[in-house]
Amino acid sequence: MNLKQFLNEEQDPKAVEKLLEKITSLLTSQEFVEYIAVQKKPAINFSPDCIALTNRRIIFCRPKNFGLSMDFQDYNWVDVADCHIKEGILGATFIIKTIKNYTNMMDYLPKAQARKLYQYAQEIEEQMRGVRREKDLETIRASAGGVTVNNATPIIAQPQQFQQQMSHLIESEDPFALLQKLKGLMENGIISPEEFEEKKNEVLSRV
Repeated sequence: MNLKQFLNEEQDPKAVEKLLEKITSLLTSQEFVEYIAVQKKPAINFSPDCIALTNRRIIFCRPKNFGLSMDFQDYNWVDVADCHIKEGILGATFIIKTIKNYTNMMDYLPKAQARKLYQYAQEIEEQMRGVRREKDLETIRASAGGVTVNNATPIIAQPQQFQQQMSHLIESEDPFALLQKLKGLMENGIISPEEFEEKKNEVLSRV
């Protein structure tokens, strides 16, 4: 792995080199490191914490025992709901939130590095939202038990279960993302235009 490609925002070369040594053994087939951000505390820190972004996940890396061992916490991109940064006087804090509402963060990151993390994360997040939408749609189709007869409109075999699932989505999802999902369901014949209008009004009443 070329060390220089990870030093464009003045990352600590020793910290990056040490991390790459450790992280290489964790990478799966066809996985590669895209970016590394290194914490920079005001006090001297011989083993700074780091964040590595790969094409498949976010990895928080925290050295232990004076840098002799490393604690890794990783999150697959498909499970990451949101990433954002907060900039302060002494640097920036990078925060992630998963779809199960678990959060993790790292502070004292140089602002330029935090912005790069955010920029890359936003691009991946956009892709993952599409993946999750498709996944949710498949789940709803499966639980609705839709049956198509001679290419006709699907018949909902378990309407009560379907309605419960839709109600849960309306209560828990981002309203604008949910409207797109409902539109997709209507276009795929899983709900009728009347049902779409009814659910759309429910969603808009929460905005």
